[in-house]
Amino acid sequence: MIRAVLWGWGVMALAMMVLWLRQLRTRDATSVDVAWSVGLGFLSLFYLGFADGDRTRAIIVAIIATLWALRLSTYLLRDRVFGRKEEDGRYKYLRGYWGKRAPVGFFFFYQAQALFAVLFSVPIFAAMQGGPLMSLAWSGVLVWAVAVVGETVADRQLAGFRADRNNRGQVCEVGLWKFSRHPNYFFEWLHWWAYVILADGALLAWLGPVAMLIFLFRLTGIPYTEAQSLRSRGDAYRRYQRTTSIFIPWFRRPA
Repeated sequence: MIRAVLWGWGVMALAMMVLWLRQLRTRDATSVDVAWSVGLGFLSLFYLGFADGDRTRAIIVAIIATLWALRLSTYLLRDRVFGRKEEDGRYKYLRGYWGKRAPVGFFFFYQAQALFAVLFSVPIFAAMQGGPLMSLAWSGVLVWAVAVVGETVADRQLAGFRADRNNRGQVCEVGLWKFSRHPNYFFEWLHWWAYVILADGALLAWLGPVAMLIFLFRLTGIPYTEAQSLRSRGDAYRRYQRTTSIFIPWFRRPA
């Protein structure tokens, strides 16, 4: 496993270096989001050559992980790269915050994403190890399906809301977004539980949901997204914060 992970890290670091050089020219770092998800799909297939457990188990895990990465990267490519005429607000803010240090800041940011991709690939690798899948482990595939469907629905609802020009400057409160401020993040987190189940509770597989929860609440997810929403939507988003669950879909509170 160590050899496979180190090789994977090397490939991801090189890919992120190329994309960092590209953003020096374009002044647009949005590509890093797509690269992260594509990288996880690549690592899932790459690990097939190193997994020494049951072959059917390894192939099934690689397929579902790759399908998840393909769905996410396709959505991000369409929404954040082709669907925008300017850099994502989060990265635009960082570029302004770093000022002249932005090239160095983004270099380390891109390389951090390479490291994070490798970190989150470990639970996938762990789920590939072991004997044939038992009946309980198949419930992991069901959890994966629920998570992917939920995340897809949330993404489409948000995309549809943004596509309506009448909604510019408004807060998305349709569908799943009426019950959670970040339903896409919730189902993303739920997705990582699939590998815990498929890995029969192996310790390394727990790295997925635990690390994702920390990332979403403390590092790259919710704090930056909410700060950007407050800057762009102001009091409307503050009201949304008061009435709507931050993460787990739940009933709304009075305003």
